[in-house]
Amino acid sequence: MSSSTTTKALVTTEWVAEHGKDTGIRLVEVDVDPSNYEKGHVEGAVGWNWRKDLQHQVNRDIAGREELAHLLGKSGITPETTIVLYGDNNNWFAAYAYWALKYYGHDRVQLVDGGRVKWEKEGREYTSDVPSYPAASYRFQGQPREDIRAYKDQVQDRIGKAGLVDVRSPKEYSGELLAPENLPQEGAQRGGHIPTAVSIPWATAVNAEDGTFKSHQELTEIYGGKGITPNRDVIAYCRIGERSAHTWFVLKELLGYPDVRNYDGSWTEWGSSIRVPIEK
Repeated sequence: MSSSTTTKALVTTEWVAEHGKDTGIRLVEVDVDPSNYEKGHVEGAVGWNWRKDLQHQVNRDIAGREELAHLLGKSGITPETTIVLYGDNNNWFAAYAYWALKYYGHDRVQLVDGGRVKWEKEGREYTSDVPSYPAASYRFQGQPREDIRAYKDQVQDRIGKAGLVDVRSPKEYSGELLAPENLPQEGAQRGGHIPTAVSIPWATAVNAEDGTFKSHQELTEIYGGKGITPNRDVIAYCRIGERSAHTWFVLKELLGYPDVRNYDGSWTEWGSSIRVPIEK
């Protein structure tokens, strides 16, 4: 990221290389393909499996607060620990984990700018050694932050009012595809997009060469140019909520928009719901 964009939410790969094993810091890798962690990861990092660790195993939902608290404790994390997240695919699920932690109230969390892509581009080393940390006791305080999460009925109520951002690929937005091209075409009964939603694919926010976020000015122009401005309430969605968590991070943490929500039900829910409006 250029020096014109600074935020406590981001750290650089250089910072990780120097401080990743500091006391009070816990590196966590969360990948689209969890086997990447097993093949090699940043020294000292623990690996979280998004399907098993960050999703409810019965209901379509994020992991419950007790389940996530158990995961944090098992990873040797306390409420005073700063969690530093990174992953593959330019931090898709690392951003999702970031959003989930914020949702439950763990604010000591940061994202590594560029994730695995930048780390590898710089030729930095990985290890296959899995670290072991003393288990901790973790409990979330307070209630979940519902101001950063959107549900289907809320989205339907905000059509034509809120700034709805469809962060999927253009072919998913048009209804030609139901999922990214490299994934099985499943997850919804119908294709298309939510009425009035603008198409701003998640990857528009990152630099293609190393996965780092674009400058503050560039990001402001990208989203502002499509009418997604800080004076509006904004709701981002994708297919299952991880790409939209990435866009939520950009709008909320990098650009400082005051009212941004991630609709994690996303198209998997919307495209299979009875009598919700769809455009193509």
